[in-house]
Amino acid sequence: MSDVDFLLQADPQFRADILEGLRGPRRAIPARWLYDERGSELFDEITRLAEYYPTRTETMLLEQCRGELAKQINPGAAVIEFGAGSATKTPLLLEAIAPSAYVPIDISGDYLRSSADILQSRFPSLDVIPIEADFTQAMTLPATLGDAERLGFFPGSTIGNFVPRSSVNLLRHMRETLEEGAKLLIGFDRIKSTDVLIPAYDDAAGVTAAFNLNLLHRINRELDGNIAVDAFVHDVRWNDMQSRIEMHLRCTRNVIFVVAGEEFAMRDGESIHTENSHKYDLRGLRLLLRSGCWTPIADYSDPKDWFTLVLAEAAPIYTAP
Repeated sequence: MSDVDFLLQADPQFRADILEGLRGPRRAIPARWLYDERGSELFDEITRLAEYYPTRTETMLLEQCRGELAKQINPGAAVIEFGAGSATKTPLLLEAIAPSAYVPIDISGDYLRSSADILQSRFPSLDVIPIEADFTQAMTLPATLGDAERLGFFPGSTIGNFVPRSSVNLLRHMRETLEEGAKLLIGFDRIKSTDVLIPAYDDAAGVTAAFNLNLLHRINRELDGNIAVDAFVHDVRWNDMQSRIEMHLRCTRNVIFVVAGEEFAMRDGESIHTENSHKYDLRGLRLLLRSGCWTPIADYSDPKDWFTLVLAEAAPIYTAP
């Protein structure tokens, strides 16, 4: 197979985003490309680490508020999970509300189908319809859902991976996908001490580092790259002005490498920005939801206010009071 044929097999959007991200003076790559099959496996491992509090805290909240959710959501609703991944928290929601269908949407197709098969075996009477797609764009849901009430599910504070402008666009795309009258159950990570935040993204076992560095391995594998992965280290920073954790791949020596036939040079100390994780206070997350055309109707927080689940509604949009 020629180099041209090899590159033609690569995801064209992946190729475009990587090349654009490496060319600029501020090198940055969209976080969604961290989640190939190996990246998804590593992230699933991250969620079980002692330092990584969000998964434990959100799972506890789901267990505690399931009775309230059952009152808010009609039986027979269709659950649409955006960025489903391993869907580890999903069974708690499905058991609480008895839906008619479950539609997981994720960009990592193999991992998505594997998770969907596991969930189908656990809920044999449930109609499980996995969709391999970029959930950041509006899409048409399967016609088999009929007129069932839609409940969007976006756990894990994944909304924090997006800068505010993109977060608003994403929420509006979700509304367009789910349509007026739908509900959305969404998780938000809250602002807290960096003594808690930094270890959550830079664990002692190095799993998050492997997750971040896996992006370089993926680039080498899928885009015929020759990046010296050992020249980069996982770097975590708290950006107080932007209220976010940032993940970078920092270069530890001068390097020259080729990706998709294009040459790049990086100096010692330069970095590639790979992920953000924005943190919110209660007023800020409510404002974000309203900006995305969702009306908060209930929220649930743990005793430490480390994490909040919000149930919002796609109410009619009025242009005046």
